[in-house]
Amino acid sequence: MTDFIVSPAPHANEGFASMENNLHIAVTPAPNHLEAAESIPSNLYKPKQPFTATLVNNKRLNHPTSPNDVHHITFDLSQAKDPEFRYLAGQSIGILPPGVDDQGKPHKLRLYSIATPATGEDGLEKSVSLCVKRLVYNNPDTNEFVSGVCSNYLCNLPEGSTVEITGPVGKSFLLPTQPNANLIMVGTGTGIAPFRGFLKTRYNAENANQRGQTHLFFGTQTHQDYLYQEELAYFAQQFPETFYLHTAFSREQKNATGERMYVQHRIYEQRETVLKLLQQPNTYFYVCGLKGMETGIFAAMEKACQETGTDWAALLAHLKAEHRWHVEVY
Repeated sequence: MTDFIVSPAPHANEGFASMENNLHIAVTPAPNHLEAAESIPSNLYKPKQPFTATLVNNKRLNHPTSPNDVHHITFDLSQAKDPEFRYLAGQSIGILPPGVDDQGKPHKLRLYSIATPATGEDGLEKSVSLCVKRLVYNNPDTNEFVSGVCSNYLCNLPEGSTVEITGPVGKSFLLPTQPNANLIMVGTGTGIAPFRGFLKTRYNAENANQRGQTHLFFGTQTHQDYLYQEELAYFAQQFPETFYLHTAFSREQKNATGERMYVQHRIYEQRETVLKLLQQPNTYFYVCGLKGMETGIFAAMEKACQETGTDWAALLAHLKAEHRWHVEVY
């Protein structure tokens, strides 16, 4: 094992009293600790030969008074025989909505992040769940009301309905296999879906004694859209020595400058902890949510690095090279 030293950024300010001006990161030249490619289930079912699953649960997740409509939807996979429908936490599945588009062509599939561990909701590897937000909006150019094809199809489906699904897909947004790894997870809105799968994998009966730190930064507009609130509270209560929950409600909270509070501001508040964890070769950083959210995260990390005399660009490149930085935005 060698040490990689990230050079100080030009004109950097003094660092924290408890941190060195240079960030020393242990580099292990061994293969990365993500799943080996050959063990990752991929495209077991494809659009031309999808699997027909049965919807067994469709419930609204957020508060009834919220202007948004987010559903937790579970499918039964027990009828998948050849091959069995396997997946890993962090992967996605495709949904094929019925009907045709304006051109008379079948609707294209939509990908959704899986919100369950590989064992599913039942612990028997026979179910998979999604976190789906109903897409409805007014087109500012045409003033036309737009209703998302697949999200409305799913949110409206009654229990007992059948759905054509494909996948799973995704080979990089996965949990590390090394024991006691540290996880830094940043999600907004339905971007929490893969992290629910991560948490249920990390804190199941088999892994409950793991010692790695888990930090979840979760952001939404208000408490009305606090998805999986009871489950997150459970993890925080049961595993206080390893699980740390940081929430940001942009329409209800202010940051240090009096502006709206977003996840990047919570990251900056925890900058000392985050940078210390990133010094360790077993720390992995994940981002999931709306496209563009990574810009604020980059800015927060760059500012934190400047205060400690660290070159953020070099650190980020190093994390990517080590397969420890993962972003999935949509």
